[in-house]
Amino acid sequence: WMNNVYVAVANASGNDGVYTYFGRSAIVGNDGRTLGECGEEPDGLQYAQLSVRGIRDARMHDQSQNHLFKLLHRGYTGVFASGDGDKGVAECPFDFYKTWVNAPLQAQAQVEAITRSTIGVESCPVEGVPQPHDGAVHTVSNGLAETELV
Repeated sequence: WMNNVYVAVANASGNDGVYTYFGRSAIVGNDGRTLGECGEEPDGLQYAQLSVRGIRDARMHDQSQNHLFKLLHRGYTGVFASGDGDKGVAECPFDFYKTWVNAPLQAQAQVEAITRSTIGVESCPVEGVPQPHDGAVHTVSNGLAETELV
């Protein structure tokens, strides 16, 4: 919804031996309204009519829900009111997102430093997924994540 696009949300239904899925796959309109939704049945299908013209109209004329415009024109009302222009601020103010785009492995290492470095966790073991105690040594050097098997 933020980008004024249609979204198809696909979710499995049933059980795969580890997880239970509730279904409810849906098609969501560019304005956030649900256009179609499946139930919990297996192999459910749903259809919806999509309008490219509707998206273009929303991007051109919507004010408060035009998040795509506002994302790249942050603070435009204040900037305009102060006499400093009418475009707002386009540069991303978040260092983490800049790092993610420009140095993704460094961003991954930063996240692992505050979360975890293994894809598995002891509290929810999944067969075949490495656990924190699997003998792997996970290190970070020069901002890059590395794994050594011991």
